[in-house]
Order: sequence, then C-alpha cells, then structure tokens
Amino acid sequence: QVQLVESGGGLVQPGGSLRLSCSASGSIFSIQSMGWYRQAPGKEREWVGDITSGEVSIHVKGRFTISRDNAKYTLYLQMNSLKPEDTAAYYCRALLDSGVIYWGQGTQVTVSS
Repeated sequence: QVQLVESGGGLVQPGGSLRLSCSASGSIFSIQSMGWYRQAPGKEREWVGDITSGEVSIHVKGRFTISRDNAKYTLYLQMNSLKPEDTAAYYCRALLDSGVIYWGQGTQVTVSS
C-alpha cells in the first residue's frame, strides 16, 4: 500500500503563486509514476501533469511546474500566475508497478480576489 498526503492549498489572489506538496509513504519503491490531477466543482477530474514525463497540461503550461525530492519521497506542484479557472481540488496520484492506483485526499486551491 501507498499513502499520499497533499498539502499547500489555500486561497490566493489572481496572479499569485502556491506550491503543493504530496508526501508518499508505504511501498514507495513500487511506485512507477506520480502525477497531479484536479477537479473543479461540477467537472470531471482532469490531468495536470506527471513527473515521469515532466509534461503538464496545455491549460497550465508555462505556469505550473512539477518536481520531486527523492530523499523526502515528495512530489511538488509549483503554480504561478494563478487564474480563477485554476480553482479546484488538487489530487496526487501514484501508479504502482502492479497497475494499482492510489490517490491522496486532495487539497483545495481557490483563486479569487
């Protein structure tokens, strides 16, 4: 099993920045890839980016960056130039070698003046 705990969400004004963290524990050596997803009210969960490819969604490209600290088993999402449409619950996802997927509990990001 893998446990994922996100943190770093909050309320920020348009144009501001936040850094989300996702701390992994448990069977971390079985993790094949990790990434970030988000879900806005009334919308489906959408992919934001993943660390394996380093790619991010076209909706956040140039503003969001994914990184990791292997020593701390932590994944980060640096979010700059935030827009109201970035408001959503942000989730960390881990895909294991077995094909099993784990999700964190989510952290809320609200962009509003």
